[in-house]
Amino acid sequence: MLTSILRRYDIVEFEAQPLVSGLINRTWKVAASSGDYILQRVNNQVFRDPWKLAENLHRLDHFLKDRHPDYLFVAPIPDCEGKDMVVIDGDGYFRLLPYVQGSHTISVVASPQQAYEAAAQFGRFTKLLSSFEAGDLHLTIPDFHNLTLRYEQFEHALATGNALRISDSRELIDELRKRQGIVQKFSQIRQTTAARVRVMHHDTKISNVLFDHDNKGMCVIDLDTVMPGYFISDVGDMMRTYLSPASEEVTEMNQIEIREDFFRAIVQGYLSAMQNELTPYEKELFCYSGFFLIYMQALRFLTDHLNNDLYYGAAYEGHNYFRALNQLTLLKRFEEKLPLLEAIVREEIMRKRG
Repeated sequence: MLTSILRRYDIVEFEAQPLVSGLINRTWKVAASSGDYILQRVNNQVFRDPWKLAENLHRLDHFLKDRHPDYLFVAPIPDCEGKDMVVIDGDGYFRLLPYVQGSHTISVVASPQQAYEAAAQFGRFTKLLSSFEAGDLHLTIPDFHNLTLRYEQFEHALATGNALRISDSRELIDELRKRQGIVQKFSQIRQTTAARVRVMHHDTKISNVLFDHDNKGMCVIDLDTVMPGYFISDVGDMMRTYLSPASEEVTEMNQIEIREDFFRAIVQGYLSAMQNELTPYEKELFCYSGFFLIYMQALRFLTDHLNNDLYYGAAYEGHNYFRALNQLTLLKRFEEKLPLLEAIVREEIMRKRG
């Protein structure tokens, strides 16, 4: 299979090594006489129209090369026919990208400095695209971060889901229901022009940043979820995945905490690029970003548990229940430290002004 794909890029002799990172797309590192590459098979079960991904990346690549030619944008390499993807009947959609020499990725954020570098890169990406018309991008996963819809799906699961699981999850259900104000706030955001629709990444885990030998951020990668959205999506996902040393898979809830130095690093890094881009209203939403993403993920995990694990699957009985409990615990820790976190945001905004 790989031979027939790479021949379309005029690569005949090569060595390919599967890469284990990445949960959605299958990936190989390819070494050839013409250089090193990354080959990816696009998951067309998640991304139903892979050509929309290709069109988005092509438009962004053209814009950045024209307006910001010094920015490292890892775009697909056209095949011998000038196409950004190769389609193999029965095997799917494939694209070839350049391998960035001297770069590496990080699986788990281990220091505030790493959090700062990642936040700065995601902020820089959005800033550089501030004059790009976000509406020109396809919605590669429609309603991906639509909290209103996620809450409706949660309520639908309560009406039609597994009755035993609903009964056993009653305490967790009540905790999520009493925080509906987070959903109402999202509705308000969507109704005001003070929150701008921007080009957002939507998947800001630290593994989606390339670092150099000095552990300085180089650029962001894995751009399939880049589409119109609000800054709360990117900042919120960083808070959800950087602030606690415990991942969403941890079942010992006492391991979950909010690390204030990591929070400050996110604020500092993001504002280093976005301070003058965010509206005053958006700056007031900085802490809400954490509520938004953490709450939404708790809803999604519990919804899947009530629907018999149809979306995420489960490695053990109650897997998605414990994931939801994990995220609710993180949300509570965030609530407990909110006054301090808000003070950090105010301090950093004022410091940037000074």
